[in-house]
Amino acid sequence: MDIKESGVILFLERYEENVSFYTDKLGLPVRERQPGLTKLAFGGSYLMVEENGIAGEAEKTRAQNPTVLRIEVQNFHGAVQELVDLGVPVQVRRFEWGTIGVIVDPEGNRIEIKEYETD
Repeated sequence: MDIKESGVILFLERYEENVSFYTDKLGLPVRERQPGLTKLAFGGSYLMVEENGIAGEAEKTRAQNPTVLRIEVQNFHGAVQELVDLGVPVQVRRFEWGTIGVIVDPEGNRIEIKEYETD
């Protein structure tokens, strides 16, 4: 198998609201846009968001959505402050293996940011 690129597809009920969240709040650049489908740059891969998902009013449980989007950043504290300044609530959680910032998109999908660590 000769893989050229990998991506994640996320189905959304409130599509336009979420496209704005992912582009304006998280700063993901648009790579492609078609009716009902937007492909966003996502590190070395892509995040495709499409219509026809199911929204939650709060963070979805693992039973509702067993997937978490993880974004690793160079400056964790700077990224948290940038999100807070944009009005995005961030819940910082510390574990023995590291610290994450938990955010939730307008549909209730969980997203985590984490400090990028090199080996």
